[in-house]
Amino acid sequence: MLRRGFLSVRSGLTDDDVRKSAAALAVRALELPELAHARAVAAYVSVGSEPGTLALLDALHARGVRVLLPVLLPDNDLDWGVYEGAGSLAPVRHGTRMALLEPAGERLGPEAVRDADAVLLPGLAVDGRGMRLGRGGGSYDRVLARLERADADPALVVLLYDAEVVDRVPAEAHDRPVHAVVTPSGVRRFR
Repeated sequence: MLRRGFLSVRSGLTDDDVRKSAAALAVRALELPELAHARAVAAYVSVGSEPGTLALLDALHARGVRVLLPVLLPDNDLDWGVYEGAGSLAPVRHGTRMALLEPAGERLGPEAVRDADAVLLPGLAVDGRGMRLGRGGGSYDRVLARLERADADPALVVLLYDAEVVDRVPAEAHDRPVHAVVTPSGVRRFR
């Protein structure tokens, strides 16, 4: 029910709202030292009314950062490919879901995320403990578990709208906190 509430608010955003927020989000995210010094960043391509990521992806790519983007596998795990600009993305439909933009090039395998200095995570909300509420598919829970098993410690950053930073979200034993949230109006750090 909580997820539906956040998705309902997002569905009321206009294209102009999403565009303006994406521009502000990119500016804020690019100010993060974790991204300024990163050689490789695992990110994602936003869809629909999610906080927009394309401007941020382009800016990171222009800086020479190796940007890894997810490729959804049939079991909801994630493989990774390299972002080479908007022309390197292809729409892919997974069953009845909305088409996702995925990198069209070589697949690097699910373990490629371990090489990222920072991981930008999608979400619906984050709370004061840094606990992230995802969409419920478990894809990024697997990514975070993979990073933990490998003793990798990239900066974990969730990209959200301002109203999606809340007091508390439900958390389970396997959930991992993020280090920061970036919204169009600023950055909040945890831990």
